[in-house]
Amino acid sequence: MMRSMFSGVSGLRAHQTRMDVIGNNVANVNTVGFKSGRVTFQEVFSQTMKGASAPDSATGRGGTNPMQLGLGLGVGAVDTITTRGSLQRTDNPTDLSIEGEGFFILKGGAGDLYKFSRAGNFGVDKLGNLVSSGGLNVYGWQDYGGTAQTDGSYKYDTEKPVEPINLYSDVYNRNKRMIAAKATSQAAFAGNLDASKVPLGSSISTSSPQFTVPMTVYDTLGNNYKVSINFWKDSASGITASGTTGGTVWFWSASAGSGVSASFGSSTANGFLQFDTKGQIVTTASGYSTNPTIQLIPASSIGTQPIDIAIDFQKLTMYDADSSVKPTDVNGYPTGNLVTFNIGGDGIITGVYSNGQQQPLGMIGLAGFENPAGLQKVGDNMYTQTTNSGDFKKAVKPGGEGVGSLNPGTLEMSNVDLSREFTDMIVTQRGFQANSRIITTSDEMLQELVNLKR
Repeated sequence: MMRSMFSGVSGLRAHQTRMDVIGNNVANVNTVGFKSGRVTFQEVFSQTMKGASAPDSATGRGGTNPMQLGLGLGVGAVDTITTRGSLQRTDNPTDLSIEGEGFFILKGGAGDLYKFSRAGNFGVDKLGNLVSSGGLNVYGWQDYGGTAQTDGSYKYDTEKPVEPINLYSDVYNRNKRMIAAKATSQAAFAGNLDASKVPLGSSISTSSPQFTVPMTVYDTLGNNYKVSINFWKDSASGITASGTTGGTVWFWSASAGSGVSASFGSSTANGFLQFDTKGQIVTTASGYSTNPTIQLIPASSIGTQPIDIAIDFQKLTMYDADSSVKPTDVNGYPTGNLVTFNIGGDGIITGVYSNGQQQPLGMIGLAGFENPAGLQKVGDNMYTQTTNSGDFKKAVKPGGEGVGSLNPGTLEMSNVDLSREFTDMIVTQRGFQANSRIITTSDEMLQELVNLKR
């Protein structure tokens, strides 16, 4: 009789533990990246009142099963359910969720252990560190660990150890909030020149161009210069047109705008272009270059070197239509300040600057584990590795080795299912009530036993 009472007590304790876990699940129904828990029960041990016996063919007696009396239950396991929660769109550039089984890598000071989290509600502190909501650094690879590819992408050496990600500076670039200027080195033009023919042998005026194409170029310090490429077609005094019969030759010249503290070298600032009878530019005509190089010479007071600009006229045409030549590809840009940044699904953080340029600022790393359910919760939506989770050996780039890619501008919400939790709550409550009834009934039976003495 006392055994039934103790069994009831064990049932109360086990169901109370289960209710504790359910309560924690419900409390964290809106916690970012939370993984719900689950309690399973198991019987503790049994008292063997009679062992089993084998059949005896000699006597014809059959075998008997063991006779055992259970002595209650205990908590078998408190599991972490690692299924993904639903996604919530926030459009915040530092909010991230993981499309896979990976974990973000977090760490505080140099002596701290790595911690891992599914909660991607990150931010940037005043020093430019990418940090978690609790102030821990988010780990990955800095931009100096990568190499620009020919297709414009950026490849990081993910075999290197991870380090804290800083968007404003690193050991090689002390000021990533500013991008250095790039001098103009090439300018391509495309469009049409009016097909009003210039008779061969006539003279061309150089004082009043018939069509002017303005453009802006930059030196290595980011200073901008307004320059023009001028074209002539009218007959006047100055320069004599030449060319093959049936074709047309145009004269072009580069000039700096008024007030510009620069000038063009006279030997490189002009030339001729020849078109055939079909209006196509002739690229092989002797003495006519469709790819000249002009040199802009800034004033000595500016303190920068001359700017050599490779010109490309190969996409010009000459038809019976208004002139429409425009610069289509002029490189170079001024100094730019960091305006914003975005994080791609591959984990690369790209800075967007005021001059329209973009450059990588770093790459977020992810950790993968053979048994994610074996991680140990340490609070603040974080985990640490255990002997049963598998070791964190090295970080993996998003999209690789089973860790999954990133979903920028979204957060993974709790995976708690309220309908399941409330159902489990009812079942647990009834189980608790049933076990309490065992205790009260056993107590009544003991009371009857005590009353036999009367």
